Amino acid sequence: MSHVSKFARTALTGAGVALALATLGACSDTDKPAPSTKATGKPAEGAQPTAQKEQKEEKKEEKKAAFKGDGTFEVGKDLQPGTYRTTGNSGAGCYWELAKDSSGELDSIMANDNVTGSSYVTVKAPAKLLKTNGCKDWEAVDAKPSGTPKAEIKGDGGMVRVGADIAPGTYKSAGPAEGSIGCYWERAKNAEHGLESIAANDNPTGPAVVTISPKDGYFKTTGCADWKKTG
Repeated sequence: MSHVSKFARTALTGAGVALALATLGACSDTDKPAPSTKATGKPAEGAQPTAQKEQKEEKKEEKKAAFKGDGTFEVGKDLQPGTYRTTGNSGAGCYWELAKDSSGELDSIMANDNVTGSSYVTVKAPAKLLKTNGCKDWEAVDAKPSGTPKAEIKGDGGMVRVGADIAPGTYKSAGPAEGSIGCYWERAKNAEHGLESIAANDNPTGPAVVTISPKDGYFKTTGCADWKKTG
């Protein structure tokens, strides 16, 4: 299976996923005394038990990059089945590919994409390898969407997750962005990138309107003017 142009209406491989988490730092006021501990040994208000701190640190470690944006990785060894996200290009064009074996032949490719913006991909059997080039590091994401969904979508933002990155609803775009070779949008049921994953798609040549369902898993957009929620 060879890579299919993203502007084909029905034969797209789609784009695929991992959620980047920035490490938060905390600033302290050096003019204030450090929290004290009472004679009973109970931490003063605001002080955090060591065990809780360690649990939080472990959780942060779990959210670090699952694998690099360049390389070929074996499923079950280098990465576990699940859904992953990249925020896109690391400088060169971002390309990923799922393969059923390591033969390197075209018919071993199960799904692939040239990414603009972010991408999600679900890795599961019978996939044996994930190849990724020119992408930012991939992060694992939870099975259930979480976050603060936005009401705007960058027209060239790539693949976003419904309920995590964007809210369901009706969105409008002016159509192809200035200088783009075409506008493409896609409502996807999941991040498996098969033809059956596509709920609907289009290549609008003028103003465009699309309703993203709460049941949709993802929305993909490339070459379009920004989308804004209207209902």
